[in-house]
Amino acid sequence: MPTKIDFDVEQIDAATVAGPPAVSQRDLMSPYVWQRPDGKFAMLVRAVPRADYDHGAAGDTGTIWHALSDDGLSFAVEGGAVLSPGPGPDDIGGCEDPTPVVMPDGSLVVYYTGVDGTRAHAQLLYATGDSLSTLSKQGVAMLNSGSEGNIKEATVDRTKAGKWRLFFEYAHAEASLVGLAIGQTVSGPWDNQAQPFAPRTDSWDSWHLSTGPLLTADKDTPVMFYNGATRDAHWRIGWIAFDAEYENVVDRCIEPLITPPPTSQQNAKDIAFAASVVVVDGAIWLYYSLEDSKLYRAIIRRS
Repeated sequence: MPTKIDFDVEQIDAATVAGPPAVSQRDLMSPYVWQRPDGKFAMLVRAVPRADYDHGAAGDTGTIWHALSDDGLSFAVEGGAVLSPGPGPDDIGGCEDPTPVVMPDGSLVVYYTGVDGTRAHAQLLYATGDSLSTLSKQGVAMLNSGSEGNIKEATVDRTKAGKWRLFFEYAHAEASLVGLAIGQTVSGPWDNQAQPFAPRTDSWDSWHLSTGPLLTADKDTPVMFYNGATRDAHWRIGWIAFDAEYENVVDRCIEPLITPPPTSQQNAKDIAFAASVVVVDGAIWLYYSLEDSKLYRAIIRRS
């Protein structure tokens, strides 16, 4: 496929989140950042028990918090956890992977992954509210099926024609793959479609795929910064471009855009995982996590 689109990484900075011990003493993942009308940067982030914690025995796999920043790098937690496990069985094991959709009136629909009591089964859930402090859990957003299990990691967009699209990660044949569904409203119901793109043999994304954030500054050619990996789960961040209604792929990167840097830590996970995109003064700010524990922002330019 000839390359018509390309991106360059100009700068990478660490992002920090200050907060209570329930945040500061945990690892952080899934930083979903957006800019509010007042110019501040808001973040929903998953706080995860540290790597040496046995979440198979007790505890949770994550809680979701809200933080604010003036500069998009130094965030401070606002209030208590936005989404916590339970009391129902769908997410009693943990709340992960927040994806908020902020509506024109300021109300929110927040998609997230709920983990059950076994800590081995996940599904896509959602909550709604007039604000983050008034979210009410609504249950399952999209049911798992016999061929698509552990549905999670939502990415949501409204197309140029006004239709809603939901990308999601699912498990199939020992791999993570990306699915696509169409909805008439932001909260569905969702009608499953054909797989939007697949792994590529002998490439950095040859086995696993997961959804990433959408760059929609150009609604005619939206771009997803997706996550891909080899069979041994060495995750990198790349990009793929679609037509306006997400019916066809029009371009896709050859090499990954972001690769984890070398580390001297023997047990470090070789993972870079994209979570959100904000466009600021023409620059693309891509937020992602490294090693399932640390948060970063890459400043990217389209070339």
